[in-house]
Amino acid sequence: MATTTPTMKISGTKRVPMTALRKSSLAGGIFYLISFLSIPTLILYGSAKESGYIVGQGPDTAVLVGGLLELIVALAGIGSAVALFPVVKRQNEAVALGFVASRTLEAATIFAGVVSLLSLVSLRQAGVGPDALVTGQLLATQYSKTFLVGQALIPAVNGLLLGYLMYRSRLVPRALPVIGLIGAPLLIASVVAKWFGLYDEVSTWSLLGALPIAAWEFSLGVYLTFKGFKPCAITREITAESTPPVAQVSHS
Repeated sequence: MATTTPTMKISGTKRVPMTALRKSSLAGGIFYLISFLSIPTLILYGSAKESGYIVGQGPDTAVLVGGLLELIVALAGIGSAVALFPVVKRQNEAVALGFVASRTLEAATIFAGVVSLLSLVSLRQAGVGPDALVTGQLLATQYSKTFLVGQALIPAVNGLLLGYLMYRSRLVPRALPVIGLIGAPLLIASVVAKWFGLYDEVSTWSLLGALPIAAWEFSLGVYLTFKGFKPCAITREITAESTPPVAQVSHS
């Protein structure tokens, strides 16, 4: 009698496709977390801000690495706005467009600041000599003022715009945008204080003024990356639009 060996049918586990909502939240969250790559520049740019840097000796690697990190952060800022726009525009399209514009302006100022430092490095490598001391101080000062506007003032505007959208839409727990909505006026006040020379860019007061916005952006990045959007009216609307209608079968 012939016997047959039963074959075991192995069915592969089907991967559940990622929804458009999850893609948007994941991309937005990752881009927000990438924006913290610029933190090391506080140390990397230390030598470039010294008055005699342009006539000094030694490698320029730290400044070049810092510039590269800032360029990545600038592009990530635009990416976060583009990723979130299709979702947050359903709450208020005008404010959502303002957020995209603000993030783009922030990126432009970051690029301008990096160009100032790259110019400083190029002059140093060319061995321009003591006659370029004033030029070196000018380029370093230009970076500092560009930083004050681009990476201090504009993030406060971003916090107000996106904080409003997230608070009203309930796409994330409301406690998160509240941090941004409180932190934005504090950061603006800190920028104004530094504008009029009440305290330096690197100081305890400056750090305290920036902490709430930093906490808002980091917590938002973590939540969107690992949790996604919180179920709300907007997510239900998008899900309903992406769900194909069930065909109705008529019985004769």
